[in-house]
Formats: sequence, structure tokens, C-alpha cells
Amino acid sequence: MLRFWSFLLLSPLLFAAVSGEFYDDDSEIVLTFIVRVENELKPSAFSDVERWYKSTLHNLDSNPSGIGKSSEFLHIYQTVFHGFSVKLTPKLARQLQKRPEIVAIFPDRVRQLQTTRSPRFLGLSNNNPGGLLTESDSGSNVVIGVLDTGIWPEHRSFHDEGLGPVPSNWRGECVEGDNFTKNLCNRKIIGARYFSDGYEARRGRINSSEELKSARDTNGHGTHTASTAAGRAVGNASLFGYAAGVAVGIAPKARIAVYKICWQYGCMDSDILAAFDQAARDGVNVISISVGGGVVPYYLDPMAIGAFGAMEKGILVSAAAGNDGPTKLTVSNVSPWMMTVGASTIDRTFPADLVLGNGRVITGASLYSGPPLPKKTFLPLIYAGNALIGGDVTKRAGGFSSATCLDGSLDENAVRGKIAVCDRGGNSRVAKAGVVRKAGGVGVVVANVAPIGEGLIADPLVLPGLAGDDSVSRHKIGVKPAPVVASFSARGPNIDSPYILKPDVIAPGVNILAAWPAGSSPTELADDPRQTEFNVASGTSMSCPHASGVAALLKGAHADWSPAMIRSAMMTTAYSRYRDGMPLLDEQSYNISSIWDVGAGHVDPQRAVDPGLVYDLTVVDYLNFLCASNFSGDEIRRIYRKRFSCGRKQLKPWDVNYPAIVVQFEAAEASAGGDLEVVVTRTVTHVGDRAARFVAAVTSPRGVSVTVMPAVMMFRAKGEKRSYKVRIKAEKMALRPGTALWEEGKVMWSDGRRQVSSPLVVMWSRKY
Repeated sequence: MLRFWSFLLLSPLLFAAVSGEFYDDDSEIVLTFIVRVENELKPSAFSDVERWYKSTLHNLDSNPSGIGKSSEFLHIYQTVFHGFSVKLTPKLARQLQKRPEIVAIFPDRVRQLQTTRSPRFLGLSNNNPGGLLTESDSGSNVVIGVLDTGIWPEHRSFHDEGLGPVPSNWRGECVEGDNFTKNLCNRKIIGARYFSDGYEARRGRINSSEELKSARDTNGHGTHTASTAAGRAVGNASLFGYAAGVAVGIAPKARIAVYKICWQYGCMDSDILAAFDQAARDGVNVISISVGGGVVPYYLDPMAIGAFGAMEKGILVSAAAGNDGPTKLTVSNVSPWMMTVGASTIDRTFPADLVLGNGRVITGASLYSGPPLPKKTFLPLIYAGNALIGGDVTKRAGGFSSATCLDGSLDENAVRGKIAVCDRGGNSRVAKAGVVRKAGGVGVVVANVAPIGEGLIADPLVLPGLAGDDSVSRHKIGVKPAPVVASFSARGPNIDSPYILKPDVIAPGVNILAAWPAGSSPTELADDPRQTEFNVASGTSMSCPHASGVAALLKGAHADWSPAMIRSAMMTTAYSRYRDGMPLLDEQSYNISSIWDVGAGHVDPQRAVDPGLVYDLTVVDYLNFLCASNFSGDEIRRIYRKRFSCGRKQLKPWDVNYPAIVVQFEAAEASAGGDLEVVVTRTVTHVGDRAARFVAAVTSPRGVSVTVMPAVMMFRAKGEKRSYKVRIKAEKMALRPGTALWEEGKVMWSDGRRQVSSPLVVMWSRKY
């Protein structure tokens, strides 16, 4: 049995933290708020909602000083969300909340980015005439909206040679700004916008000497993710000779629409929501967003609410799971109407060796490309924790700062001429090398520490060095085992809704080569003068656009599929075992991964194009799930633009038509006689072109009896729907308060050619 601390009490604490951010604050500080409005209550005297909103604000208080003057409205939301963002004092925000047309007010939060061979690793090749690239025409009629740090439009990865006309339903445009003109867009980059009002309301005006107020990317993250999802094929691509070959995105003919939402110090919810709103108006098919910022209940999360509105418009939202692994309960972007993507490795590594004087060799990973250290010369090693400048290393704070090589923490007399060993954490891996170099060190070893585990990430360090653990060639291909779950990839279970499996899938996210802006160093350090056309990066930020690209290909092959059908195809065809039948491993310890690490498994695009059966979900299905999860009418109204009555429906949250089944039983202090039982209902849609007979096969979780009724389903025509029930009988379990256990299994339907697999998880938990 597997054990983890109960998460059932976390959501109320999160709610209290968020809701208290301004309701208990009587200060006169002006803050940014996002206001959701029920537009149906607009009086007829106002010709449009903006005039109505403006009148509402001016009527709040006779003293207008409580309303930000720099810009009365930061954003007006009209598509996936109705309302506006504005600067107000907490006092005026409380007054505004009392008005009947105001559905909800959200404090503006800041989020952070979740920072090639991978298409071939996924089985995507033009050499397969019947494959997904061929069936979808490489996504040529699909538009991916990339919400990130912008794009470097001149990059070779974004040329439009050989592309047909822009899709006829496209309504977007290229907005000009600093060093960005409309003629930089083409038939590949068909839209470019930027959203900075929320950011500037928080941080002040953007400094044009540091970053550009336009869709142009000076960070690198957005260019990398956009080219990962949909970059054109570019030959002779590499990072200083590493990973040399052809760099190509997952959906190389898909069109890219850029929505710059992230700036030097983060990404504001108000700007993210504005980008969601505009992307839906413009006509994107897929939204790819690699940002996160912790989990709050769906009805308090503007990003989840924006994603719900996008789903209503038929847009699939693909989001990064987060980089807070390997700890359980860390996955973010967990709403059931989003596709949440964890990270895995591919079969390519960049090994580098540290040779000790006693002959021991420690293998790590590195992308260092500068002058090597002297051959046949051994240099002294020093643990950075013992090199604190002018301080006592026995003190906790001082010891941590030097151990992790924070800026200004190292004693030059102790480090000069030595190779410093720095612990992970505190700052970026590449920054540690810069700190060691500044202190006179000649090399660096970045050491994994608990609970990070054994994951190795290669970096373009500014001096000789490697990342490693305690257990130089250019690169190795065909490394096994691969994939394994990246140690940093955030893990489930889902704090908000344990019945919704998160992450949904995993995809390549370690050492990914993709496009990089001119003028930006590969490390993003101010004192690194190097430039490169391509860079290698790791994170769920990289796995998310892989999944976004696959979703675009599936939309290109099946234009009539809903977002839920696309996600279902990716989940039910994902794999959780290697070809030899052994389960996927976890990079943290190279032990067997769990359902909370991989979700449904690793994406398999070629199988996803012909899944046989899919689990569809409508807007009403999601609303019924919220009802079954005991969301109040007011809470549902915050998410959904209209009022929705749960009525007296006897709904169960595990009956949501998700491609995975998760049930939870209440455990007792001591086990008693008898079993626990629940019956789960699922409905599948046949998407094959021919009549088919699907037979059920069950792998029961340990201590659980599972029966599928009926065990055989017949389908005569495409689009036909059939429902089945799963009877789950579980043994009673004795647990300590605040703990939980789980066991894994699966339900699989097969017609002899295709396997439609759904994870099955049974949990026993006991509250405090």
C-alpha cells in the first residue's frame, strides 16, 4: 500500500488565504482587482457595458481617490469572461462586491513561468504516410494561441514557406509595439498581441531599456515554447554543437498566435484573463500556457475561469502541471476542463564526468562549451557551504546561502582556483556557476539534494561544470530507460478535486532543443555575452507545448472533436509501461512511478489519432460535476456566466465522464466486517469509421473487486454512444487520522486492434 498525508483539509485553508486578501484590509492602498459582472443585468439606459461599468465605478464613493487614476480600466473582458479589471482600494472593492450585478471580485495574483529530438521520440515522422502528421496536414488549419513571453518573429523556425492561406475563420491581428511591426507577421505567425496593463499596475511602467513593450520576446521562454509546439523544420540546429540535427515542432504547419502575458517579474492574472478573452475572440483552436502559481478553488482562480469560458468556445486549454515535484500534492492548473501536462525525459542525454583523485568517476550532465580545464590536472574541490563570506557556516541562513551559491555569499579566498560544489535550490543552476566564477572558482558541480532525487538537467554553464548526484561527450541517443518521469514534474493527487486525475498526461520536458531569440544569452544572465539560435531548456513549460502540438494535430485530423474528446484520445491511448511490460520509472529514485506521477501515462500521438472510443464532456457535464462536488450556486456562478441550478439531482462527483476513474472511501480507526461499494457510470462515443465490438478487460486494484456492466459493447456507426457501469467493491481499511492509502488498476476496452484504457484509482482516507 502507498501512503500520503491527507489533502482533504487543504482547500478550505487556501480559500481563507485568498478570500482574506482584501476583505479584511481597510487600508487606502490602491490594488488591482478583477471584477466579474452579470451583463444580463445591464440597464437599457446604457448603450454598452463599458459605459455601465464606468458609471458603476463613479457611483461607488464620493471620494474618487480610491480609484486608480492611471487607467480607469486595465482590461474589459467580453468573451470567456464578462467584466473588467481596475485599480481600487480594498474599501471600494468591498462596496462594489455588494452590488447585485457583481458576481465576484478577485485580487490580481502574479504567476510564474514553468521553465530536437522529441518529435521523433514521440513517433512523429513524415516518413509514415498513414500517420498523424499526414492525416492532419501537420496542423495547417489549426491555430495555437501561445500565452507566454512573446516571440522572436525573425527566427528561422517561424518562416512561412510552403504554407497555404491563413485559415478563413481567423479574426486576429498583429499589434505593433516596441521593435515590432505588423509586417513581421506572416502565414506562420498570424497574430501577435501583448498585455501589460495589469503588470504595470503592480510593478510600475515597463523600463524600455530592460524589456520591450510589444509581442517581441527578449526572455526566450515564449520563443522556445512556440517553436516546440509548432516550429518549422530547421536543419543544422544545435546549442554550441550539442543536440545537433533538425529542430522541428510537433505541429510544424500549425499557425501561431502570440499573446505576450509575462514580463520580467511575472505574469498577472488580469493580463492572462485578457489574453484568454482575446484569443477566443480571435479564433484560436488550442491555448498553450506554461505558467502556474499554486492551487486555489476553481471559483477563486481567474485562469481556471478563463479556461472554462475558452472550453465553452470549443478551445482546448493545455497547461503546465508545474515544477514543484517530486513532492505529492503539488500539481497546479487542475481544473477538469484543462489538460494538465507533466514532464518526462527523452532518450537523449548530455553526460559529463567529474573524475576524483582516487579514480572515482561521478557522471552528471552539462552543456558547457567553453575552454576545458587543464588535462591530467586535479583541482581542489570545496563544498560551497564551507565557504561563507565573513560568516559562521553553522548558522542556518548563512549556511544555506553559501551552500546554494547565492550571489555574494562565497568567500573568494576560499573558492579561488577551486571547483565549488553547490546544492540545488535558492537560485537557478546557471546562476550558481556565475556566482562561483565571480568568486574566482574555476569549475562548479551542482548537486541534487533531498527531495529532488537523481534527475539530471543539462545547462549551458558559464564555466566548466556539471549537474550531478552522488551515485565529456556531446550527447548520447537511445538512452534507456526512456521516458522516465522528470523529478521536478509536479505530482498529484489533485488538491481541489481528488476525483479528477491530475496530471492528465506526461510529455517530453527535459533537455528540449528549440528556438531562442537573437541577443539573449542561453543562461539569461546579464554577464553572459554568449548568443545562440537554439537553446536547451527543461520544465513542464517544455512538456506543455509538446501536448499542445499533439492536440493541434488531432484537431487538424478531426475538426469536429471537442476539447474533451481530444484530451480523451490522448489519455486513453497514453502508455504507462515500457515495451518490455515494465512500469515507467520515476527519475527521483528510479523506482516505479505511480498514477500521481504519470496521470494516464505518456502521450502517444500515433495511437491518439485513432482511439476507437472517446469520453466527451459538455458544459452541462462540468456544471453537474461542480454540483456533485458541493459547490454552491454562487460559487458556480463565479465560474459560469449564467445562473445554474443544481436542483435535487442525486449527482456523484466520480460520475463525471472523465477518461479516468477515481473513487474515495472513508476509512475507520479500525477495520470492520463487510465491504465498501460504489457504482460508477461512464459514456463513450464511437469515433471509428466502421462498426466495432469492444470487450472490457479489468485490472483490479489490490484489495478491490471490479465488475464492468455490460462487458461487451457493440457500435454500428460513427458517433454512436453507449454507457456502461463499473461496480467497485473495496475492503474496509483502518487508518490513522489525516492519512490515506490508494491502489491502482485500469479498465480497458478493446476491439482487437485498439485499446481504450482508463486508469482506475481507489483511495481510502480518514480525516482528522
